[in-house]
Amino acid sequence: MSTRRDAVHDTLRRSEGFRSAQDVYTEMRQHGAKIGLTTVYRALQALADGGQVDVLRTDDGESVYRACASGDHHHHLVCRRCGHTVEVAGPAVERWAEAVGGEHGFTEITHTVEVFGTCASCSAAVRAG
Repeated sequence: MSTRRDAVHDTLRRSEGFRSAQDVYTEMRQHGAKIGLTTVYRALQALADGGQVDVLRTDDGESVYRACASGDHHHHLVCRRCGHTVEVAGPAVERWAEAVGGEHGFTEITHTVEVFGTCASCSAAVRAG
C-alpha cells in the first residue's frame, strides 16, 4: 500500500461515520499533509476496491467512505441526522438475495443494503428539544 493511501486510510480509521472525499482531503490538509484532492479520490477508490473501506451514496448522489470495522460481508444502519453508523450482519438478506436471483435465473449474486433511520441519541434529542 502506498504511503498516501495509508494516510487516507488512517484518516478514515480515526473518523466516526462516513466522510466525503472532500472532508478527508480538508482534514488531511489541515494536519499538514501535502496531498491533492485527486490523490485522495484515487486512494479511496483503491481502498474501496480492496474491501478496506465501505462506500455509500448519499441522497444527493455523493459517495461517502468509512473504514471497515470488520472484514466480513456486512450491511449498515446509518443515522440520517448525525451519521452514526453500525455494521450489522444480515443472514436473512443474504438468503433473500440468493433466492430472488435464483428465481430469475441469475448467478453470482451480489448486493448492497444500507438502512437509514434516526439513532437513539438523535431521537432522544428531538423529543427533549
